[in-house]
Amino acid sequence: MSKQQNILIIGAGLCGSLLALRLGQRGYNVTVYEMRPDLRKTDISAGRSINLAFSDRGNKAMKLVGIEDKVKALCIPMNGRMIHDKEGNTFLSNYSGRDHEYINSISREGLNSLLLDEAEKHNNVTIHFNKKCKSVDFENTTALFQDYNTKKEFIEDADCIIATDGAGSALRKSYYLGKKFLFSFSQNYLNHGYKELSILPTKTGDYKTYKNALHIWPRGDFMVIALPNLDGSFTVTLFLSYDEGEYNFNNLTTPERVTEFFQKEFPDALTLMPNLVDDFFKNPTAPLGTVKCSPWHYKGNTLLMGDSAHAIVPFYGQGMNASFEDVVEFDAVLDKHEGNWETVFSEYEKTRKKDTDAIADLAIDNFHEMKDHVGQEIFQEKRKIEMALEKEFPNEYSSKYSLVTFNEHIGYREAMLRGRAQDKAILNMLSDGIIKPSDNLKDILNKVKLETEAILEDDRIAGLK
Repeated sequence: MSKQQNILIIGAGLCGSLLALRLGQRGYNVTVYEMRPDLRKTDISAGRSINLAFSDRGNKAMKLVGIEDKVKALCIPMNGRMIHDKEGNTFLSNYSGRDHEYINSISREGLNSLLLDEAEKHNNVTIHFNKKCKSVDFENTTALFQDYNTKKEFIEDADCIIATDGAGSALRKSYYLGKKFLFSFSQNYLNHGYKELSILPTKTGDYKTYKNALHIWPRGDFMVIALPNLDGSFTVTLFLSYDEGEYNFNNLTTPERVTEFFQKEFPDALTLMPNLVDDFFKNPTAPLGTVKCSPWHYKGNTLLMGDSAHAIVPFYGQGMNASFEDVVEFDAVLDKHEGNWETVFSEYEKTRKKDTDAIADLAIDNFHEMKDHVGQEIFQEKRKIEMALEKEFPNEYSSKYSLVTFNEHIGYREAMLRGRAQDKAILNMLSDGIIKPSDNLKDILNKVKLETEAILEDDRIAGLK
């Protein structure tokens, strides 16, 4: 394949800018079109997640493109979940029993800016902003764009087009509307939405609460979370039903009612947020949805990647990490099949889709875990056992969370199947009194291993694996 080939990337978000950087490093001529303004020159957060959870699968991609240290400088380690109950009591639940395993809070804008800067260091990479993709002619490998400022429309062609334009992808819409091949598409929304809020730093620039944790206020049907920022603030997110329950987004319509809601459900958070009412009515309420589709590619002409192929809800902190891992997996397929885009696209989808489907399902699971289960005694007992097993037997046991988040050499699907079986094994045995946290750890490990394998075998027989 000639490295003079022209690749058109639609979307310069996290996935698109990383892909542009990597393909630029490989010597391709890369042109990127982004509908938003350049975020390095203007604030375009507009209620989107200001910071994100960055972990090992994402870091694998940073190693690939050689910017691991630059990204690390943007990170704040979070060692676990700080659980806040309604009385203001807190409980730190570590993410792992191994000290070197933790996730990081990172600025979306800071990371995206870094990736854009790194991509533009390559003379063969060009990035255009304020250019909205209207549609893609996937049979002729051309895309129709409109310039936001002049309103003029223009067509770009390329040897192949890769769309990293998110959950509202223009290429995916063109696949669906084109009706030229059998295209399956699903978009499922939770009944919950989310709203960004904030805990501002103290007057001296310090953090108002513990810095190195992801804070969660679980309340059964809804929750608040908070992630730290480098400037001493926390980005706070309220996850709440649109129309169910005593308090919901549809009836939180006055400052008094919003304050009453927080006084009743999150009193310790409210004391940290004198700016609550301003944030609440200034920031939009956004939906939470999952997108699955297939196929991702059309011949060797076009390919969906990142959220455009598999948007997920944010509750495993894996949306960005999964999109970054897409680029790593794509790069590995390029190593094997460079020279034939159709084979590259086909093999990439074949190896990747089962894992992106799995993390989408896991993210829904974790939604219920975070808003409800983390506050339950049996769940806390399970976590104590898992932390102890990981600490005592670091090479023999990893919890579902660790398998998904810290074992980047394992695919999401394998992590899901084994992790779910382990969860079921421990919860069943706790419930039946077969194990308890005070038992000998080696005995617990042996029982968990045996029961997990039995559940996995049942799953195999039932055709679930």
